[in-house]
Amino acid sequence: MTTVARRSWFDAVVLDLGRQMRWSFMPPLMVYFAFGFTGLTGIVGTFYVKEYLDLSAAYLAGLAFWAGIPWALKMPLGHLVDIIWRWKWVLVWFGAVLVVLSVGIMYFVLTAPQMMSAVMPLGSWYVASTIILPCGLVVQDAVADAMSVEAVPKRDANGEPIPEDEEKAMHVTMQTLGRFALITGTLAVAVLNIVMFSGIESLSQPEKAEIYASIYLVALGIPLISVSGVVLGGLQKRQMRQRLVASGMSLYDAREATEGRDERTEVNPWYFIGGGAFVVLTLIIGLGQVPFGQEIIFVGSMTIVLLLMRQLMQALPPAQARMLVGTAAIIFAFRATPLPGEGLTWFNIDVLGFDQQFLSVLSLITAMITLAAMLILRPVIARRSIVYVVVFLSIAAGVLSLPNLGLYYGVHEVTSAMTGGIVDARFIAVLDTAVESPLAQIAMIPMLAWIARNAPVALKATFFAVMAAFTNLALSASRLGEKYLNQIFVVTREVRDAQTGVIETAANYAELGILLITVAVLTMGIPLLVVWMVQRSPLRTTD
Repeated sequence: MTTVARRSWFDAVVLDLGRQMRWSFMPPLMVYFAFGFTGLTGIVGTFYVKEYLDLSAAYLAGLAFWAGIPWALKMPLGHLVDIIWRWKWVLVWFGAVLVVLSVGIMYFVLTAPQMMSAVMPLGSWYVASTIILPCGLVVQDAVADAMSVEAVPKRDANGEPIPEDEEKAMHVTMQTLGRFALITGTLAVAVLNIVMFSGIESLSQPEKAEIYASIYLVALGIPLISVSGVVLGGLQKRQMRQRLVASGMSLYDAREATEGRDERTEVNPWYFIGGGAFVVLTLIIGLGQVPFGQEIIFVGSMTIVLLLMRQLMQALPPAQARMLVGTAAIIFAFRATPLPGEGLTWFNIDVLGFDQQFLSVLSLITAMITLAAMLILRPVIARRSIVYVVVFLSIAAGVLSLPNLGLYYGVHEVTSAMTGGIVDARFIAVLDTAVESPLAQIAMIPMLAWIARNAPVALKATFFAVMAAFTNLALSASRLGEKYLNQIFVVTREVRDAQTGVIETAANYAELGILLITVAVLTMGIPLLVVWMVQRSPLRTTD
């Protein structure tokens, strides 16, 4: 590559992103950053479950399913945001309260276990915390999506309409920066975890518990970040209104101009009826412990979401509606592929010797590589179709599952012997993590940008919410698949009685290999099959 070419590439990839950055982007970016920062307790939660709770991989996959269900509530929440547009900031505060409640529960579980267990078992508290956290996050995320739309200006500094191509590029930039902020939060979490987990492998169990508790204590400050984003957004609007009034505009017109929309949203009761029906169905089945409850919830919620999508599509031209359905189906297939589950993490900890700090290092590498990839690939995403992006990511995900499979079958023992201990298990894990990191986040950027630029002005938040509910149900499908696979291929970790040290459950990783092979095949095969079917149907997408 010549010097001129390198300069041109650097200008298109890095400098152009800086040129498209707007001060108005900061409020939603702060909310997204807080979202990423909530991952601070992820590794702690993994080790707490492994060390203190006797929960199977299949049970944890089922719990992850229930934890993903609140994201379907983005349907009524998104419509509510459109209706109460000027007061949407209230929902961010409400979400912050729920996040504090979730984190606070785990803090007291670790610092006052006897007090908490006197009310209900510690495992039940863990489940409650796991369910409450996404409820708070989904409320804030619905508002952040709306804020990301209004953050993109429609007129330049001279009051002239911004050309369509330039506006499209800014929407891609805004959504890229949204993922960027989220991953930056994850990166900050990884750095903090590395510091706080330093030397933990040599500590006693009570000393480890103190560190776990301190991490949850730090996490209690996370909601301050999202709330600060809302405060900043309010200050920006206030300053803009003052400038417009000073230029001769009436206060009423200035308020209308700063809200980022010219249309009022008509209340559609079906979004709230559907959301209410979903909540009632979930509570009845979940609390009643109905057989196949998760499957019933998934089918019921999917039915409700599809009906609401049908309602929503009426606001689009037929050709755009069909394209959006095809696009959503492709993204759904990509996100619905099952994961191996907690069994792989337990294997990495018990057999390969990965400790808390090393897992934090992997998280740091993941965040850094993802940020770099989103920056480098942003121009490609803006030009290429969603089909191209998903096909590429599906093939890459399938190929990149091979290193984990190799580690299970001991390839690191061979490579370590050949390289004098350099290419060991940790080396391979780092290399695989570095390459695999960007895949999941990049997949969502094209669809978010599509909605941002094509959805009707008065229904932006509603479109984001309904389509997010649909694609997030894909994660629920993924968790169901993960549960089924872990029931078929049973993986167990060693569990000892805390007082006697007697082994209650023996470690058994014999079936982990076939589990990893099955996941690899499904990861590549399902999305490619759906892409092939969609592109040969009236739902074919070219955007």
